Amino acid sequence: MVTLEEVKNNKEVQALVQGAQKQLNELGYTEHSLRHIGIVSKRAGDILRALGYPKERIELAEIAGYLHDIGNCVNRKDHAHYGALLAYNILKDMGMDLNSRTEIMMAIGNHDEETGTAVSDISAALILADKSDVHRDRVTNKNMATFDKHDRVNYAVTDARLIINKEERKISLDIEIDTEICPVIDYFEIFIDRTVMSKYAAKYLNIWFELIINGTKLL
Repeated sequence: MVTLEEVKNNKEVQALVQGAQKQLNELGYTEHSLRHIGIVSKRAGDILRALGYPKERIELAEIAGYLHDIGNCVNRKDHAHYGALLAYNILKDMGMDLNSRTEIMMAIGNHDEETGTAVSDISAALILADKSDVHRDRVTNKNMATFDKHDRVNYAVTDARLIINKEERKISLDIEIDTEICPVIDYFEIFIDRTVMSKYAAKYLNIWFELIINGTKLL
């Protein structure tokens, strides 16, 4: 079994993570590097762990979370598909068994809201983890005067917690937004597709998805 730590220490993975962020910096996108993939990896594992999944599935979700954005090194468009294929081949070279690397490929290939949906427990956990990472720390542009809508919404989010309640079969994304930077409605304008995707990912895991913004339940 290939472990998460082995994946993190893989030189090819490290180069792709660095290259992906370099390209996104040039394009003016939010952070998709070590901070983001570390959070997504941990949250994906935490979701399956809290719901009682086997440790093998948990580690596959963590690995999928860590690798899910390496396709940005090829191109932002279709990055999920590029990343899925890159991850499959890297994991094959590392000696991961066929079924496990196929599961990770499926999850990464379906994590983007434009083309994907939950197709497995691992992909559902990856989607929920990825879409929950909205925060001002992801904004790489330091000039507020030149913020686009994505920058402004992300920068307005001062806290975002993903809370898993096994007893109530519920997962909650609890967000704090500074409304002096942007109104709450701007969050929905930018992230409605991600919110709907998260709802269906939670349904795949037989739990409810709940969105809370500034203490008010909105979904």
